[in-house]
Formats: sequence, structure tokens, C-alpha cells
Amino acid sequence: MKTYIKFLTYTFIKSFFYVFLIIISLIFIISLMSELEFFRETKIDTNLILLLSLLNSPATIMEIFPIIFFVATQLFFITLFNNNELEIFKYSGLKNSKIITILSMVSIVTSILIAFLFYNFASNLKSFYLELKSQYTSDNKYLAVITKNGLWIKDKIDNKILLINSNKINQTYLIKNFITEFNDNYDVIRNIQSDKIEISDKEWLIYDAKIFKKNDSSFEKILKLQTNFNYKKIQSLYSNLSSLNISGLFELRNNYKNLNYSVTDVDLQIYKLILLPLYLLLMTIFSATTMFRIKKIDSSTFKITLGIFFSVIIYYINNFFYTLGSTEKLPLLLSVSLPMLILTFISGLSLKSINEK
Repeated sequence: MKTYIKFLTYTFIKSFFYVFLIIISLIFIISLMSELEFFRETKIDTNLILLLSLLNSPATIMEIFPIIFFVATQLFFITLFNNNELEIFKYSGLKNSKIITILSMVSIVTSILIAFLFYNFASNLKSFYLELKSQYTSDNKYLAVITKNGLWIKDKIDNKILLINSNKINQTYLIKNFITEFNDNYDVIRNIQSDKIEISDKEWLIYDAKIFKKNDSSFEKILKLQTNFNYKKIQSLYSNLSSLNISGLFELRNNYKNLNYSVTDVDLQIYKLILLPLYLLLMTIFSATTMFRIKKIDSSTFKITLGIFFSVIIYYINNFFYTLGSTEKLPLLLSVSLPMLILTFISGLSLKSINEK
């Protein structure tokens, strides 16, 4: 490997880790304040609060990586500008386009490692975080999961425990259901079997209910059952997809499809993850071309501030398109790729005359 490639690679990696450490420290402090607020009325060991904050930080920073890459690239060029190293490279025949190419290669390798290694690490920590924190939430007596065997719900209401299994979801109806009702000692009170249950409200309407109680059975055309779940709450079962690693996302997607459940949110998470290396690469290139255009500005603080402004605007534009995709107002793949196509077009225009800068 040529010396200048080693130097540029080292400088970028150093800038990246510097920005990464600053951002994750800030995220840790914010997370710590959030946990302190959450546990303000609960007696809890301080070490557990620190642990929860630490576990939650890596998953949070996954959303901030585009900004980290943008600012790290800026810091990389500020280092070159301040030491006049860019001029030395230019006089040695190293074009600006070559520098951006090297930077892009380092960026894409780093991005792939983040998307497929760091993400799995962060999601596993997030899952452990949610498991620990759920012990202190008011909803820990409720449980709803989707597996290859359908939808399973554990509910506790009016001193009774409900264990519900459904094969499919069809709009606001659960299809092919079996419900076991227990008392507080987990003695079976009754079993209920039904092909269709309406779950629009928390008071479920069980149609053509077959009721088994001890050795007796009965039938009711419509049986009402009070629960803590409705269709809206069940729809948000896995709103925190960041706690699932890559294999977990695909497993959940298959389970959702088997249940006839919407896979939109899961697909969005998968698309975002697959396209993340490209997104981070484009942020690096856009940052680099921006720095070449504003290199005559002496204030490094202004450059960084301008960069953060640009990256935050891009971040919110992406989230806007993600929302359009998740609400199915745009095709899902288009909602994820369209902002990147726009960023590619802008960066492409900036690269045209980059060697003249």
C-alpha cells in the first residue's frame, strides 16, 4: 500500500473515532438523564442505571451515523487544510478526485462493518436493555409476541390471567383462536375456542364461542371478553425493531407473513439496514465536496456548524420519506432510495469540477 493511502486512511479513521467518541459520550449522558427521570420514584441501584444507559447507547447511535460520517469527513479535511497537506498532495500530482476515491473506499468498508457487525452488537445490547427495564415498567404483566405458531398474548385483568393463541390476523379480526383463562394461582377457569374474534376495542367480541369449563361445554353466539389489548396495540407489538439483529428481523418477517400481519415496518428496517453503507458513503462524498467548496473559509467552527446543519437537514428529509413509506403513501423501496438518489445527483454535480478546487 502506498504511503499516502496509509496516511489518508489513518487520518480519516482517527477523525471518525474522535467524532464517534464525542457523540456516544453525549448520547450516554442524555440516556443517563432519561433513565434517572424514569426511575425518579423508584429505589434502584445506581449501577443498574449506568448499565441501562450503557446498553441503550449503541442502538441510539445507529441513527446518528450519517451525521458522524459527515462531521468526521469535515474534520479529516480540516486537518489537511490546517497542515497545508492538501497543497502538498496537489503539487505531488495527487488529484482531489483521487483523495475522495480513497476516502470513499475507507468509508464503504467502515460502513459495511457498521451495518452488519456493529448493528448486531447494538441490537443485542438493546434487547438485553429492554429485558432488564421491562421488570420496572407498569406493563410487565402483559405480553404479546408473534412466532411461527401464530400470535401469543398473555394478559392479566380483573385478577384473571388470559393466554391467547391465534393463527392469523385479518384486518381487525383474530382468526382460529384458543383462549385459556386462569385464576391468580394458574388454575384453569375455562377454555374458549372461536374461529373469529373482533379486536377493534379492548372489549373483544368472540363470535360462535365454544366454552369448555371442567367437564362441561357450552356455546354462545357472541361472548364479550375484557382485555388490555386492541387492534392498535397489537399492531405496535414490535415498534422497537432496533432490538432485533439481522436474523431476528428476517425471522420476525416470516412470522408476520404466516400470521397475515403487515410486514411494512420490518421491511423498512431491513431496507434501511441494507442501504446503510450506500447512505454513509454518499454522506462522506457530499461532505468532502462541500469542504472543497468552502476551504477558503478560515473558521473551522463555522465549517463544522454548517456541516451539522446540512447533515441534520438530510437526516430529517430521510425520516420524512421513511414515514411516507411506513404509511404506504409511497412504495417502500422508493421511500428509502429516493433521498439517496437525490443525494447522489447533488454529489455527482459537485464532483464534476472537484479537481479545480
